[in-house]
Amino acid sequence: MNRRSFLKWANMAGLAVGLPSVSAFGTASEDAKPGSLANAPATKKVASPETLLLKDYRPKSIYKIPVTEIAKAKFPVIDMHSHPYAKTAREIEEWVKNMDEVGVEKTMILTMTTGAEFDSIQKKYSKYPDRFEMWCGFDFAGHDKPGFGAAAVKELERCQQAGARGVGEIHDKGKGLRSGKSNAPGMHPDDVRMDALWEKAGELGMPISLHVADPIWMYQKMDRYNDGLMNAYEWRLDNQPGIVGLAGMVDILERTVQRHRNTTFIACHFANLDYDLARLGEALDRNPNLYADISARYAETAPIPRFASQFYAKHADRLVYGTDMGVDKAMYRVTFRILESLDEHFYEAEQFSYHWSLNGFGLSGAILKQVYHDNAAKLLAARRA
Repeated sequence: MNRRSFLKWANMAGLAVGLPSVSAFGTASEDAKPGSLANAPATKKVASPETLLLKDYRPKSIYKIPVTEIAKAKFPVIDMHSHPYAKTAREIEEWVKNMDEVGVEKTMILTMTTGAEFDSIQKKYSKYPDRFEMWCGFDFAGHDKPGFGAAAVKELERCQQAGARGVGEIHDKGKGLRSGKSNAPGMHPDDVRMDALWEKAGELGMPISLHVADPIWMYQKMDRYNDGLMNAYEWRLDNQPGIVGLAGMVDILERTVQRHRNTTFIACHFANLDYDLARLGEALDRNPNLYADISARYAETAPIPRFASQFYAKHADRLVYGTDMGVDKAMYRVTFRILESLDEHFYEAEQFSYHWSLNGFGLSGAILKQVYHDNAAKLLAARRA
């Protein structure tokens, strides 16, 4: 379980069993009491290689090679994919300090919410209008009833007037659309019922952050041939009946983008084509209103540094930086190391949950400047044009 999924799980689990919740900023733990687990002596079991589980495999590199530490990004950064991890004024202030230290100029908060929930998040972050930008979700209530669309469009307009500058993150992993707690099972982005929403977003100058599918390993058999099994099993989709596969979801993405040329779409996480970047490149070439964010797919692309760096070079004007992994300075710096350095064969077990080693891309300054900042700045500025 990676840090992002652990935090998500821990918050839910804490609420469910009455445990102190865990946030991206730490743990609200109770004081240790006599007889509690907190005071129990630590025990350490060393597993035999014959019984060691893949999920517990934590290799360490033995190579005596350069290690690059990048405390601050080479150029100012616009983070196009984050979420409202900070819940209090103090946590938001701490986040801003972290952003200052690592060189993040501005962060898009993909709230995935509408109504009072969006308004509440907007109010919390309003102290820093130059550092955070709020994006709202869609309200899918009544998606299966005649006349769906009018109310959803009206709420989108209200959110825009309340401060929303974009829409996201809208999900469809193959079973239907989801925006936070609002779901539309069986309705995909290319469904005609969605046309009015996509068109209105374009009319309002609100880019769409759209997450289709999940990494390919989640759809494959959970067996010894699955390259990403360690992470795939936790997020598995191979056992979901009636699910649209990854290739089908990418086709749906393209049909949607092509039908709504006046709306800008940002495919989250390389459109989950991190395993087939050539296919993503073809989609970008065909669709001038399509961008891709690179968030939360660093570990998935770092094993193929030469091919990945060639892809960045070819499509440098259509890729935008994103994180989607919390607020820690260490997290940002891992992403910088992968993008900027030529480091080889290093592990980041605390951040990512794969068994393979990572490598840096060594991207040029010109490419880094586009991906870190300029593409996003151009995309955001176009809304005002």
